[in-house]
Amino acid sequence: MLRLNMPDENEQPSPIDPLTVGEIITIPEAAQLSGFNATFLRELATKGRLRAKKSGITWLTTMEAVEAYKKSRNLQNIPKKYRAR
Repeated sequence: MLRLNMPDENEQPSPIDPLTVGEIITIPEAAQLSGFNATFLRELATKGRLRAKKSGITWLTTMEAVEAYKKSRNLQNIPKKYRAR
């Protein structure tokens, strides 16, 4: 009997990896386009808070990844104890 790998109706679709969508750009280019500081974006990438990959000494990301980071910092996504009072 042939079985096809059909997705389960109850299974949530996996989120799209921002690094697979859009044009890959360097961190300084992302900083220029987003208004963030390049050092700040590099720190986020190093800590794993911004989807990025290191190629040699250059960090690469996409604007979609930067936008995903911005959305994650929405006030509703920040626990109340960490919000500015």
